[in-house]
Amino acid sequence: MRTAAIGLFMALITALVFASMGMTVARASSLLLHGGPIHTADDALPMVEAVLVDQGVIIHAGSLADAKALATDETKIIDLAGAALFPGFVDAHAHMHGIGLRELTLNLEGTSSISDLQKRLKAHLKSLPADDRSLVIGRGWIETHWPEGRFPNRGDLDAVSTDRPIVLVRADGHAAVANSMALEGAGIDAETKPPFGGDILKNEAGVPNGMLIDTAMGLVVDEESADGDRDLAQVFLAADAVYRSYGWTGMHNMSVVPDHVPVLQRLSDEGAIGIRVYNSIERSGAEALMAQGPQQSANGLIRTRAVKLYMDGALGSRGAALLEPYADADGTGLLMMKEAETLAFLKQALVAGIQVNTHAIGDRANRLVLDWYEQAFAAVPPNNRGVAKPRWRIEHAQVISPADLGRFSEMGIIASMQPSHAIGDLHFAPDRLGMARLAGAYAWRDLLADGTIIAAGSDAPVERGDPMIEFYAAVARMDISGYSAEGWHPEQAVDRQTALKMLTLWPAFAAFQEDELGSITKGKRADFSVFSRDIMSIDLADIPKTKAVMTIVDGQIIWRDAGFAGADGGL
Repeated sequence: MRTAAIGLFMALITALVFASMGMTVARASSLLLHGGPIHTADDALPMVEAVLVDQGVIIHAGSLADAKALATDETKIIDLAGAALFPGFVDAHAHMHGIGLRELTLNLEGTSSISDLQKRLKAHLKSLPADDRSLVIGRGWIETHWPEGRFPNRGDLDAVSTDRPIVLVRADGHAAVANSMALEGAGIDAETKPPFGGDILKNEAGVPNGMLIDTAMGLVVDEESADGDRDLAQVFLAADAVYRSYGWTGMHNMSVVPDHVPVLQRLSDEGAIGIRVYNSIERSGAEALMAQGPQQSANGLIRTRAVKLYMDGALGSRGAALLEPYADADGTGLLMMKEAETLAFLKQALVAGIQVNTHAIGDRANRLVLDWYEQAFAAVPPNNRGVAKPRWRIEHAQVISPADLGRFSEMGIIASMQPSHAIGDLHFAPDRLGMARLAGAYAWRDLLADGTIIAAGSDAPVERGDPMIEFYAAVARMDISGYSAEGWHPEQAVDRQTALKMLTLWPAFAAFQEDELGSITKGKRADFSVFSRDIMSIDLADIPKTKAVMTIVDGQIIWRDAGFAGADGGL
């Protein structure tokens, strides 16, 4: 009964939220948009005066006079009133399930200290039924700027509650802190050995201190068990609602549980999910995907043709695998894959024509992924592959040895990078890496100079998932306050046209969709993001203040800000 009640309540809340945010889908078969700057991401015609859409396809991008001549009496005309129109922004690396859970569970984003963490946890516990003793999970804390200067520990959580299990996941998703009850329930003690690819941190007495790194988190919690009473559809609806309102027309959905794919397809075909979703599933579903081949929903908006692997952990929790030890601690990080079995899988994937997207953050991890990709490519020549040019990706590619930068373009590897990581990590990466290794960190311009394609994303819920923050980070390479750390290589910032492609055209290429999406070009699908200001010309500091005012997918308005001044009309 409790599960059903929660599902009904969330469905009602979601419906009300959609209504309040202008979530009604407009299904005009023909649209003409004009009255503001229109940036196309098409080098042949970078800006146009008007765009005409029919049946979800761009049939004209050029002058307003020509657009009106082609329009019909049924065409809906939208005057942008100065707002700026772009090709649909696509988050090339996000976690849809995690984004939805962040909206529906204890959200620890912006936690300023351990005491603030405790305060938020205490308030959340008070909101729960008094007799409920189920696992409490929170997400989003990050300690790098806390005055305590350390990770939280079991004692910090025990001070709030010892009568129910609690697990709070770090923002990067690669570490978590558990209270004593959660540790004891999982049987974790001084003798417990961490699983491959993980670590159990201990205090000076050799007792687990509550911090679990990477695969060790699985000893106490996984997303499925932690939120087993939460309706999966509501999780995805919450994520879709957030992304529509930010102006994203699509996301590359990473580390997808295979059983989630049919749910996403059904919700999309029913019209409940409006954005496009390109799925990269967990390794556990790879064999089935390779046997069946690429999958998609009936409406074509949900596509699944990739597998996500993990080579290492994250830099903040010191799980990223480095060639040399960390500058601020012992150890070189964690590896999460073994060579022989991974190479066998990579060869199988090449033959099947499945895209492989591998998480690699540290310089050692990036080198190993490149090495193993190279070996697989050599073992399976193009004529024996399901896709001759497979467009395999390295997700994050944060810290790369300068000697390895050119290998991306040489091998045709896509760098799937998150600009916001650079402006968030600048507050702790110099301590983790030391100044010398920063030369190959978040090296956008160096990769681009070699001809590498960079598909930009946010890694939400690790980051907020706001496209304006990602665009700003790419062109400013400073945090939102305008701060940049010593040795942070401002020359790696990109120009605005490049940043636009990183968030539109190149994510389309990274998903084999560049003939359909990514630019405002005649014949492509009508996916558009409309923002309140022209981010191609305004001051840098104003970019993060810019908001989405309209989101259009396949020629349908899937989100519109209630205060948007744009006018609708006919011919």
